[in-house]
Amino acid sequence: MNKQETIAPNSFKMIRAMAGIGILCGLLIVFTYEGTKPRIENLRAEALKEAIFKVIPGSTQMQPYAYQDNTFKAGDKSDKDVVYAGYDDSGVFKGLAIVAAGQGYADVIRIIYGYNIDQQEVIGFYVLESKETPGLGDKIEKDPDFLNNFTDLNVSLNEDKDGLKNKVTTVKSGSKVNEYEIDGITGATISSRAIGDIIASSAEKWMPIIHKNRSIFKNIDNE
Repeated sequence: MNKQETIAPNSFKMIRAMAGIGILCGLLIVFTYEGTKPRIENLRAEALKEAIFKVIPGSTQMQPYAYQDNTFKAGDKSDKDVVYAGYDDSGVFKGLAIVAAGQGYADVIRIIYGYNIDQQEVIGFYVLESKETPGLGDKIEKDPDFLNNFTDLNVSLNEDKDGLKNKVTTVKSGSKVNEYEIDGITGATISSRAIGDIIASSAEKWMPIIHKNRSIFKNIDNE
């Protein structure tokens, strides 16, 4: 019996074993994913709900509104183009929460910000997902001076109500002079500018649409 004839059967057993292990691992991954998916989605929904209440001061209830056919309709968080209306315990409307995303230094940054329709201001800010550099870029989540930018950031509309009067812009730390500017973070320039760009782009899209439909959000009974 030559060498090739003795090796072939062992190779077949090895390939069969590896294929079996591969299939088993694949099934375990699928079952684990499917088994944990509902819990993961529930945890994400709870985290989003808490974030909404953080960026809309005074809110304790919320209602998603989906933008469809040029208007907002009470919808579900799984709908596309959703904003979240926040209400206090008595059902009084307190503002909107809007999710937005954009490229940061390391990866995509996903944020949520609060919006006061009457004052036309950003009134809250929270980072939902970020992989910015620890100790530098992640200051967008922790630096109190930077976070103070988002208590009354001006995003008012122009005279025709079809765009912003002034584009939201991130400036060098300590050089902010206008209410529509964001004081940046020294050492985290790219990350802080990314936040300004994300809010500017989102506000330019949403504020005119929200203004046209603002009466819809006033009553939580719309749900």
